[in-house]
Amino acid sequence: VKMLLMGNEAIARGAMESGINIATSYPGTPASEIFMTLARHAQEVGFYAEWSINEKVAVELAAGAAYAGARAIVSMKQMGLNVAADAVMSLAYIGIRGGLVLVGADDPGPHSSQTEQDTRLFARFAGLPVLDPASPAEAYAMIKYAFALSEELQLPVILRPTTRCCHSCQDVEVGTIEAPRPVPGFVKSPEWVILPSLSARKHRRLIEQEDKARRLFLACPFNQATLRNRTGVITSGISYGYAVEALEALGVEVSLLKIGTPYPLPEEKVVEFLVHLDRVLVVEEQEPVVEEQVIRAAWRHLLPCRISGKLDDYLPRTGEFNADIVKDALGRFLGFKTPRAEELNLPGLPERMPMLCAGCPHRASFYAFKRAAQGRDVIFSGDIGCYTLGAAPPLKALDTCLCMGASLGLAQGLARVEPQRRVVAFIGDSTFFHAGLPALANAIHYRAPVTVAVLDNRTTAMTGHQPHPGLSIDILALARGMGVETVLEADPYNLEAAVEAATQALAVPGPSLVLLRRPCPQLTPSTRYCTVDPELCIGCGLCLEELGCPALVRKEGGITIKATCNGCGLCSRLCPAGAIKEVGK
Repeated sequence: VKMLLMGNEAIARGAMESGINIATSYPGTPASEIFMTLARHAQEVGFYAEWSINEKVAVELAAGAAYAGARAIVSMKQMGLNVAADAVMSLAYIGIRGGLVLVGADDPGPHSSQTEQDTRLFARFAGLPVLDPASPAEAYAMIKYAFALSEELQLPVILRPTTRCCHSCQDVEVGTIEAPRPVPGFVKSPEWVILPSLSARKHRRLIEQEDKARRLFLACPFNQATLRNRTGVITSGISYGYAVEALEALGVEVSLLKIGTPYPLPEEKVVEFLVHLDRVLVVEEQEPVVEEQVIRAAWRHLLPCRISGKLDDYLPRTGEFNADIVKDALGRFLGFKTPRAEELNLPGLPERMPMLCAGCPHRASFYAFKRAAQGRDVIFSGDIGCYTLGAAPPLKALDTCLCMGASLGLAQGLARVEPQRRVVAFIGDSTFFHAGLPALANAIHYRAPVTVAVLDNRTTAMTGHQPHPGLSIDILALARGMGVETVLEADPYNLEAAVEAATQALAVPGPSLVLLRRPCPQLTPSTRYCTVDPELCIGCGLCLEELGCPALVRKEGGITIKATCNGCGLCSRLCPAGAIKEVGK
């Protein structure tokens, strides 16, 4: 049966056909839809599915299941792998008993990430095999292969789709979804306790298993060679499609080696390919992971083949590839004169300023703190989520943003070296539980003079409105129980109350916390909206200049409000002429 599936849906389908017992994740683009698809079917199929509090917990939970012989899948974006790294690195030594597939979705570009880091490098660092799908259909096939490989090696196996593979769609020939496999059960053994003496022995075993994986990859169906002439292309992952399209556009044929297992590279297969070539171009997104291994293989076997790619600047190490980029590189490599995109004088894509949605409560929260901070030298430390967009003009309400949970840590560092300045740490409700609690405990223990503003919109909004522990754990009670003496709550739509709460919190010498709670309007559409009385509007533009709401636009010398308005009423409280009114729908 053929189904039209997004890459992430194809990965989820392959996992369900593999008889998984457990699925865990923390949301992050471009990986979110993998678990969202699994969660929709978990009850009917009979496996356990959980949005975990963060990626480290997600991996540990999946690993515990795999210790007992279960099949488990854990999915995350590349940044999430950083959070899970402590568990994954040690797990590579300890090993597993069942099957564990770790999906780390990379984001070349990046489109929605802080970095363009390459999960293949992490796999090499950890000594774990990694599979690199070129299409949704191959991702579907690879996930099934990955479970079998994990059980044979007794190691976690990493699947590394990239954004285009995750979010493109393809007809996929699917099989039958299997019921969860019987779990043999956890068998007690000293082998599960990672003491230093065991680590030394397990490290040797990990190296042996790497070599075993390399031998298994020699017969892997995802590595395919086609010999045509003495010029070749070696490509991996989504870049395979770009290379094929580019070669067709140039009207040339070359020898082609498609690598679906970039680490450990099946060296013998690569050498068999290189002996027939005089030169080869390695095409891969992000870091030269395959290229460096190909160069090493050629050097070890004294092959005279010229190897090009990123290391001699035919292809960039940054940004997302497309067929035009690869066509340009291939044209230069083959000696063709192909005009670059910038030489064609094509119009560029229109730029759009990133901004919070109309009616987003975060806009009101930022505005309230800016009002409360007027006349004071205050630093606003930001975090990861929808509210990162508060850094954009005209709000300009964030001065820092580093990684999940870092707003609280950065705020404490800033406060210690500049005690004359007050620091506010903005953090979302989901991020607060993901990575904020340890930093909050640190601030309480050391009486750090910081104010924590928890922006609670009752969901993990930026990645697709997934649930989080804040829906069942009282943040206010938690903060008081941890020892925060000044704990306040306000509805950001009530601007006066929000400004008052922010003012009180800023006046406290030690740590304080303000919970600004209002559900995301995308989940709870408003029954009210705002309208402008053109007779009263003086066209000053204050609402535009202060808020940056996409529902507000200038028209014929005045201001008008589009139908996207969610009725937060913030603009009506700013209007000096009283021209903006809230009305019912």
